[in-house]
Amino acid sequence: MKAIAYTTYGPPSVLNMVDIEKPTPQPDEVLVKIHATTVTAGDVRLRSSNFPPIAWIFVRLIYGLFRPKKEILGHEFSGTVEAIGKDVARYKVGDEVVGTPTMLATGSYTEYLSIPENRKKGVLRLKPKSLSFNEAAALPVGGMTALFLLEKAKLGRGQNVLIYGASGSVGTYAIQIAKAQGARITAVCSGSNLDMVKSLGADATLDYRSQDYSLLEEKFDIVFDAVGKTSKSKASKILKQEGRFASVQALTSPGQRHLEVLCELADKGKLRPFIHKTFPLQHMVEAHQYVDKGRKKGNVVIEVDNDG
Repeated sequence: MKAIAYTTYGPPSVLNMVDIEKPTPQPDEVLVKIHATTVTAGDVRLRSSNFPPIAWIFVRLIYGLFRPKKEILGHEFSGTVEAIGKDVARYKVGDEVVGTPTMLATGSYTEYLSIPENRKKGVLRLKPKSLSFNEAAALPVGGMTALFLLEKAKLGRGQNVLIYGASGSVGTYAIQIAKAQGARITAVCSGSNLDMVKSLGADATLDYRSQDYSLLEEKFDIVFDAVGKTSKSKASKILKQEGRFASVQALTSPGQRHLEVLCELADKGKLRPFIHKTFPLQHMVEAHQYVDKGRKKGNVVIEVDNDG
């Protein structure tokens, strides 16, 4: 089967199409034919080993000091169950699923994944019927991150929420999740993306290039940094006395419950992944080059086959 692998850290050109053996599911595993995956910020950082100096050595010790330990990237996927082990109870052949390959030996830049039905890390669930394979593939990482951090910030009905970096993957989910909870949302992004974030549910918008959000007279219950490019000290200028700051730079540990909530919101028509660009698997280098530019809106999806 085909997969995209890298054996050294560096620019997108280190990614190569390779042939590897198709996995055979163990008794407790589900074999998934991958239809779509994505290029996340995590994929780009791991490929390039672009981490802050204080974290660089720790990340390298975990993921490979001199070369990547895990040669196939990819943090989320959608697909169809092709085979199941004899002990699998919750899935059957033909089921459409969505999930993450967390803690598996390989990521989702491949045609097939064999996944344990039960595991402590990573998620797997039937795909929401309301979403296409392409949309479902983009749901777990950005969506679960946004939901986890907003819950930690105690998001509630009627709150005033400012989302900084609202046009990225996490930001686009944060808008929709907060809107579904009955919050009022101010979305901060570049001027070219203002119409897009309005279409997702933002009540007010602000172009960060022409206006400093910290100078707003309005006060907020939550300031959510969805791109890791602002600070708690700056956000505190517009937070209410009991207001809370949340950032994607914080440690997160979302799990199966978070994916369940997102899928329920999707099936209720309250959440839909925003896909900016789609590339075929064989154009993975081009997709990473695009994300490297830092102007990605929402999600970039990789079609592994023609069923996405």
